[in-house]
Amino acid sequence: MGSVDTPVRVLLVDDDPLVLTGLRIMLSGAPGLAVVGEAADGEQVVAAVAEHRPHVVLMDVRMPGMDGIAATRALRTGGADDPQVIVLTTFDADDTVARALRAGAAGYLLKHTEPERIVEAVHRAASGEPVLSPAVARALMDRVAADTGPGAGTRGGAGPGDADPGGPAGAGPGSGGGRDAERRRAARERLALLTVREREVADAVAAGLSNTEIARALHMSLGTVKAHISSALTKLDLAGRVPLALLAHDARDPDLP
Repeated sequence: MGSVDTPVRVLLVDDDPLVLTGLRIMLSGAPGLAVVGEAADGEQVVAAVAEHRPHVVLMDVRMPGMDGIAATRALRTGGADDPQVIVLTTFDADDTVARALRAGAAGYLLKHTEPERIVEAVHRAASGEPVLSPAVARALMDRVAADTGPGAGTRGGAGPGDADPGGPAGAGPGSGGGRDAERRRAARERLALLTVREREVADAVAAGLSNTEIARALHMSLGTVKAHISSALTKLDLAGRVPLALLAHDARDPDLP
């Protein structure tokens, strides 16, 4: 996806006309991308997606009426045709980004991100890769892991949008280090299903690396990386890369950097 013949279809959602104009101008000139529609608030998003059939939605967070988090949740129903959503923010507050991930977003970008990185992020999201830098990936997974257990994101269990953002984080028996140790033990038991190379790839996903970066770091082909990720998701019954990253993060030794 994303070739000249079959460009990635992008829908822009923002209540600021200047932001919409800037994004449209920037993305319309990028190879492999086509801006197919725009919406000014979250309440217009579902209808706009039905009309324009985008592959990727660039979604503002703070909008009047339905905000970007609620709109993302409305779009990410688990269907095969659901578009990937990249949430746009003006700040990198981990609470906002964690809520976006729980709602089903593929990742997020700051609005002052360099144009070439925004274009790259759209292509990555269209290919099913989360848009997270290594530093942000660690911060976000720390936050999300506090609200979800090792089973979050399984096809048969709670998904990224099922956590209750208003509920008490970590409620249940035990507290603090006890909960962390139990989550770490459970995550390691699940990851024991993977081969050594699949586990290495899972750890790289947790570090926020793209498939290309994983291939370079682990000295394997891009196709092999994709095959390992697909195999890991199947063995662990996970719905995508973000739950895989969270699981690998949960299994890490807390004393390691």
